[in-house]
Amino acid sequence: MSPTAAVPPLARLLFIASVTVSLVTAQSGTPRHTVWDGAYTEPQATRGLAAFSQSCGGCHAVTPGGKAPVVGDAFWKSFAQKNVGDLLDFISKYMPNGNPGTLSVTAYEDITAYMLKANGFPAGKTDLGPSSSNAVQIVQKDGKNELPANALARVVGCLARSGSDWVVTSATAPERAEQAGGDDATRPLGNRTIALKFVLSRLDPWAGSRIEVNGLLMGTGGADGINVTLVSRVAPKCP
Repeated sequence: MSPTAAVPPLARLLFIASVTVSLVTAQSGTPRHTVWDGAYTEPQATRGLAAFSQSCGGCHAVTPGGKAPVVGDAFWKSFAQKNVGDLLDFISKYMPNGNPGTLSVTAYEDITAYMLKANGFPAGKTDLGPSSSNAVQIVQKDGKNELPANALARVVGCLARSGSDWVVTSATAPERAEQAGGDDATRPLGNRTIALKFVLSRLDPWAGSRIEVNGLLMGTGGADGINVTLVSRVAPKCP
């Protein structure tokens, strides 16, 4: 069996922007700033409404049930565990649809501010900009940082059997698939058990190994398992 086992992925139909997630760790001693602390100003969001309506409103809605919404579950699926700088960078590079990167720097900042307001995040006292937005994390109001259902994620842990099913024990908390996890062969593991769903590859030779799994989360934080797209062995023994 090859070191990487691929599974025909439903996830390939998803468009995932390859950006590096900037997370402020507790070890750094740096106070954590989040979208709930105010990352934009009300005048900036007002300008952003006009710019959004003119350049984005034809393709995107600011209601969860609308066309290609930029709020609610769609927003969290794309930007949970990221920061406001990632959001600004994505909008600047890929919007408007069919004509990306054609707006002014200020317009992109204002549109980002409006999107934050549309998602219920409060205004602050300083305009949103590239110098400040990278330090502002996108997290739930209660501080939880779990990825939502259907997010493309990765976990590292120990491959084991649970009855007729495969599971990952001592699993790390799900993180975005594009997020670098450091040295997966030696990194500290977690205390979760995550079921592997729709596994099409033969994993028996890797039982007891440390593995990395990529796939679509089933339930918040993978509570109902992970719809597997890729399994890789990162160490022959676990933990």
